[in-house]
Amino acid sequence: MATTVPRLGMHGIGKSFGRVPVLTDVDLTVDPGEVVALLGSNGAGKSTLMKILTGLYTRDGGSVRIDGGEVDFKDPAAAVAAGVKLLPQEISVMPDMTVAENIFLGDMPLKRRFGILQVDKDTMRTRSRELLDQLGFANILPDMLVKHLSVAEQRIVEIARALAGKASILVMDEPTAALTEQEAKMIFRIIRRLKENRVSVIYISHYLSEVFEISDRIVVLRDGRNAGTFNTADTKRGEVLAAMLGNTVDDLYDVGAPGVAGAEILAVEKLTIPRKLEDVAFSLHQNEILGIFGLVGSGVEVLGRALYGALGPLKTAEVRLGGQSYRPMSARDGKLAGIGFVAAERKKEGIIADLTVRENIALPFEERFERGLFMSQAEEAQHAIRWIGELGIRTRGPEQKIRTLSGGNQQKVCIARWLVEGVKLLILEEPTRGVDVGARREIYGKLRELANRGYAVLILSSDVEEVAGISDRSLVLDRGRVVGTFERGAKPAELMAATGNDPAFSAP
Repeated sequence: MATTVPRLGMHGIGKSFGRVPVLTDVDLTVDPGEVVALLGSNGAGKSTLMKILTGLYTRDGGSVRIDGGEVDFKDPAAAVAAGVKLLPQEISVMPDMTVAENIFLGDMPLKRRFGILQVDKDTMRTRSRELLDQLGFANILPDMLVKHLSVAEQRIVEIARALAGKASILVMDEPTAALTEQEAKMIFRIIRRLKENRVSVIYISHYLSEVFEISDRIVVLRDGRNAGTFNTADTKRGEVLAAMLGNTVDDLYDVGAPGVAGAEILAVEKLTIPRKLEDVAFSLHQNEILGIFGLVGSGVEVLGRALYGALGPLKTAEVRLGGQSYRPMSARDGKLAGIGFVAAERKKEGIIADLTVRENIALPFEERFERGLFMSQAEEAQHAIRWIGELGIRTRGPEQKIRTLSGGNQQKVCIARWLVEGVKLLILEEPTRGVDVGARREIYGKLRELANRGYAVLILSSDVEEVAGISDRSLVLDRGRVVGTFERGAKPAELMAATGNDPAFSAP
């Protein structure tokens, strides 16, 4: 019986930066038409391995083979020419160009007309139509402007561009990070089409539910080495987590027992925002974590902002904060009332990338560090050092630029800035989005510690497992309404069922 030659074979890959080894004897193989999930905590070596594959880095040792032939890419163009295409987490399209122009960007078909070389638009449209039909999206028209497409459709255009370049190996880095659950399923449908056409996919994601739904095999890196290879269908999630974290993990959310709920901190009644929320009501107590789950479009993405004051006056709502009537007019009112708010879009709304860790932690309450006409950097640094230690923020010190930190450590900084006297309620949108598994567990542990210290914690998330795992009580939002209330722990399938979606959504 003939043995299938792997589409990709990376063997014994080594890479060091200076004297620091980043990859040591790493292997990765992918067969034609196979989806291999590449997992690992931040710093595990995934990005470095993929940069070697796509020609951004040169390797120090080992070999790379495509369809049995050894390759040594000196730059990304050489990798693309060999059929290797990277789809980065951030979607890369030209919004003011058409779908067809984006698909053939950099390699537009040409023809001569009256002796003048010009773009062959007819061929470009015809070929674009064929590629979109191949992916199963006849509704996307070649002459549409890309800016009029949804985020998921823009991702589809990127995939069509890769196919136009005859890609046989697609590296997909967090392809669903900005997508709704339904949009993510569109991407999964495309991946299955790619498999049918024997395109190989390397799938990088922090979401284990996605990995178990779409992958054939799972390869785990830890500390720059292979830590495990699993056939997805025969594997339990705990085995993968154990390989990623380096120890046996029975439950990602087993981070300590909840405290006894104390005084009511927040009471919400009749909260309505036209076309967003309708008659939402709930309460939250001291020492408690309340999780609110909803798919994108359910209202979960605006509820926290409304309570913080970022959406302006709450015209219909009756809200009490700490027993007192609370009617915020702006986000400043939320801050002054003792609410801390951590936005979902960390890079856009959470951190200021070119400032230091110290400056980012002090940001909301700079006035507390004013001494006359000047800021006391020494006091800022002392405050930052305290929370660097208490939250386990991995940094060289308070003067390190926050942009150089991992996503998990940036998120800890966003939490730390609100841990000052007077703040009693923490509202967190998507608290572990884009954060690796190890950092997620640490963040959950710190949120549990903060709740047990007396904070009231409100988590708003489209991650059903997160809400089920960390919450003392939970609600479900769907189309702006509360459709489910769970006074104690709920299972992911129960939360998902409350939305009317298939409770089998959660992976095994």
